Amino acid sequence: MVFSKLREKVASTKEQDKYIVGLDIGTEFVKALIARADGDKLEIAGVGRTRQDVSDMHSGAVADITGVVRNCEDALAQAEEEAGVQAKRAVIGIAGELVKGVTNTIRYRRPQPNRPLDVQEMEFIIEKVQERAQDKAQKQIALETGNDDVEIKLVNSALVSIHIDGYKVSNPIGFQGKDVAVQIYTAFAPMVHIGALEKVADELALDLIAVAAEPFAVSRSVLGNDASSNFTAILTDVGGGTTDIAVVNDGGVEGTKMFGIGGRSFTRTISSELDLDYDAAEKLKVNLGHEQMKAHVKKHAEKAIDRTLDVWLDGVELALSEFDSVDHLPSRILLCGGGASLDKLVEALSEREWYTDLPFTKRPTVQHIKPSEVVGITDPTGKVSDHTYITAMGLLRVGYDTMVGSDDATGVKETINKILRI
Repeated sequence: MVFSKLREKVASTKEQDKYIVGLDIGTEFVKALIARADGDKLEIAGVGRTRQDVSDMHSGAVADITGVVRNCEDALAQAEEEAGVQAKRAVIGIAGELVKGVTNTIRYRRPQPNRPLDVQEMEFIIEKVQERAQDKAQKQIALETGNDDVEIKLVNSALVSIHIDGYKVSNPIGFQGKDVAVQIYTAFAPMVHIGALEKVADELALDLIAVAAEPFAVSRSVLGNDASSNFTAILTDVGGGTTDIAVVNDGGVEGTKMFGIGGRSFTRTISSELDLDYDAAEKLKVNLGHEQMKAHVKKHAEKAIDRTLDVWLDGVELALSEFDSVDHLPSRILLCGGGASLDKLVEALSEREWYTDLPFTKRPTVQHIKPSEVVGITDPTGKVSDHTYITAMGLLRVGYDTMVGSDDATGVKETINKILRI
């Protein structure tokens, strides 16, 4: 009898281990998705969503741990009730202007060019790339904060490309050659931000298996596990406090940029211009297209939004201008996040001439990412209905990568990405 109960408990634990939580702690909302791993697929079993207070977050980072924990508990409770399970493994997203994601190239001259490359040598090269990337991120964050002693930590790494003697290879193992050039995307964040998220996870009794830079998570949502993917796009996550941009070229993340203008900036401008409190301004912004809105109120609100849009577009242009390692920027912009629900923002990206000084070959097309376009994740609940859930779905993808690695992978790209996740 006791043995039977023990087996039941072990079986229950094993079943629980198949579930993962994607926790998107946004400036405006906390979104919790619980998904079950089934082979190489994830199936969403529970969905939760709770609005944050204005003081809980600042520019994408946690400002009030107690308030954020309370909102996370509420969103998790909704998701757990629907899923009928308490998932413990979790991935939390990190955003904010001090999260630095760049692609670095290191050229390594091999002492024995005639010896075939092996995994140990690749690990050594990767370590050198990450050291260089950390040093660069440390200096950049120190410059921006005025604090030379700021402590940072690696949050994500992914292989972009490998060249041997100028020849691009998908699997360098076994190749001979003198010069190896490796491109790796790395994202770093200040320990103070990561520590706040670890504290949140601890208060929620969650096993935090990964912290993911949110634009990296969005890129994982659309890339999946195809090592030979030629997916190319600019991914733009417009949240409440920040806008996060990832440039993906031929399946590789070229880099990520973030700046501190999001949906709340538009609300605050409306609040200021029309002398409304924050909640009333937010309601006005959300209902801007409503037929019953008075013409003069709509005109003043749109004027306020246009003023913030000018600044936001300058931010997008500046962020994209910093991708100086790419010859041409992708001519497709894919949007997600609650801030991207603003019709005037989509219109401005689609119709204004903000892009003319950037290396585009033609006017970029603009559209929202649909949940159905996320690779390897299905939603039987039907509640993951639009682009506002894409980041949370991407976090699930990062969690799945972390949980199972690439056990069935054949290419070294997956093998090295597994090394990067360790």
